[in-house]
Amino acid sequence: MESFKIDEKDGRIFPLGATAVDGGVHFSMVSEGGACSLVLFKKGREERLSTIPFPSRLKFGNLWRMTVLGENFSELEYCFEVDGQMQPDAFGKMYTGRESWYDPEQRGRLMKSPVLISDFDWEDDAPLHIPYEDSILYRIHTRGLTRHTSSKVKNKGTFAGIMEKIPYIKELGVTAVELLPVTEFDEVIMRGGIDGNPYGADEPTGKVNYWGYGPGYYFAPKASYSSGKIKDPVGEFKTLVKEFHRAGIEVILELYFTGSENPLQVLEAVRFWVREYHVDGIHLVGFAPTYLIGSDPCLSETKLFATSWDGVAGGRKKHLGEYNDGFMVDMRRVLKGDEDQMNNLIFRSKRNPKEWGVINYMANTNGFTMMDMVSYEMKHNEANGEGNQDGNSYNYTWNCGVEGATRRKKILELRKKQIRNAWLLLFLSQGTPLLLAGDEFGNSKNGNNNSYCQDNEISWLNWNQQKTNQDIYNFVKYVIAFRKKHPVFHKDVEPRVMDYLACGHPDVSYHGVKAWCPEFENFRRQLGIMYSGEYGRKADGTADDYFFVAYNMHWEPHEFALPNLPKKMKWHVAFNTDEHEINGIYEEGKEPELENQKQFLVGPRTIVVFIGRR
Repeated sequence: MESFKIDEKDGRIFPLGATAVDGGVHFSMVSEGGACSLVLFKKGREERLSTIPFPSRLKFGNLWRMTVLGENFSELEYCFEVDGQMQPDAFGKMYTGRESWYDPEQRGRLMKSPVLISDFDWEDDAPLHIPYEDSILYRIHTRGLTRHTSSKVKNKGTFAGIMEKIPYIKELGVTAVELLPVTEFDEVIMRGGIDGNPYGADEPTGKVNYWGYGPGYYFAPKASYSSGKIKDPVGEFKTLVKEFHRAGIEVILELYFTGSENPLQVLEAVRFWVREYHVDGIHLVGFAPTYLIGSDPCLSETKLFATSWDGVAGGRKKHLGEYNDGFMVDMRRVLKGDEDQMNNLIFRSKRNPKEWGVINYMANTNGFTMMDMVSYEMKHNEANGEGNQDGNSYNYTWNCGVEGATRRKKILELRKKQIRNAWLLLFLSQGTPLLLAGDEFGNSKNGNNNSYCQDNEISWLNWNQQKTNQDIYNFVKYVIAFRKKHPVFHKDVEPRVMDYLACGHPDVSYHGVKAWCPEFENFRRQLGIMYSGEYGRKADGTADDYFFVAYNMHWEPHEFALPNLPKKMKWHVAFNTDEHEINGIYEEGKEPELENQKQFLVGPRTIVVFIGRR
């Protein structure tokens, strides 16, 4: 048996869990129990190697701590024992026994953690700190991105599988990926449900906690998301972050908290992923102490997303981000032509507060995809086994005349046009755009708006659709590049709607079908927005182009009067979503000059983007 002894003179307090020190390892845990011990095992063995009680004289409140001196810790695993009951370390950096995805049998095994984690060579890696105004977010489910056979990757459904898709993601124009929960969670849903006490239940429901929301272990990457026979989720995820950074792409993690966690544990978890894994941001979901996290000086340069930051003062650097469904709900209502929406169009298209960033999206994990948004009006969640009672019944969508799949050419063309409209609503707005992975090639979940338990082709991305819907992919890729090139659409401050440079035009101005006459009656579905290029400076310091965006969300055509440009400038057409033969795009340098510079007939449910050039 190995010989271990406790360093009686070591009174330091380390982060909870196991921390390597000179000559041994420091262990600490929080418990209200009357007796706590460290239990050591040889790797891969179930019988105890050694049990070392925490000395009560070293106890600090409810913090049990000790430094264990010895050698060969690299071949050991550990857990804790509290009042005779074995339990995993809630602050473990990795867990063994959870290497297989959805295995009810492994769920009953004791979760142990390696005492020591191998060093990782980060080289010169560091977070990228891309400003909100220059960011394009791409939301990914680790398993769903590459699990389908069509993904053509070697390591399907893993961190390594995502790495194989980095060239694709970079080519699309994305600057940051947001990952659904990647910490160790229980994907086997037991009787009692995710929000109950699944660890106390004893019978699987047969459903999968596919998204990963529920109680979890917040300091360890999920072992079953790691590739290869010998699992190394820590090293593989660190490599994933480093490879994304090499490609100039940030990594943002979604962390879900149930509300039962100690606020300091939540804060330490956020700090841990930023410190140990070099992630660029954290999306707080569920119940998290946003005030504590948002005001933490250690996180003052880290992107932090939450539903709201009311009551939290932003720092000198804009690092907080508001992330909720507000943009999606309002802009979907604009898209489908609901009445009294032009004020919402103005508000959402220009919103860019000084205090924090705003994350805008037309679709997200919870709800319809972009394709389903124009194909379904009712949720179709029958496969979830809950009688179609689960999921949100308020989706603000229009199926373009037929519910679900159809072969009718006119319906399909209208749906494609509405998707082009939706992308322009998103990427021509000032906030930070987010696209749900797969939406760029028309991914569908067949009308399921709550696929939390669907670990199958409902949730997995079918990459064959990239060829089937090549036009959608081409449009998205082009409009991302268009947004990046023109700073008037992604300024670092919210437009002031005034000519504060005295250049002859406001930075942004609003128009109806008559120039300079916006109309806000409840039945209006037309709006024009003009952008002065003088208020956007390109990378070389030159002024941006002038733009006029005509939104006609009515089901009838409307003639728009075009505002006058500065002398020697003419209006050209950059986008016309009604022109399906050219996919709505007039490529750069080929934008046709208007013969009539005064008026333009905008088709029904159409967005036209005019560019002013000399």
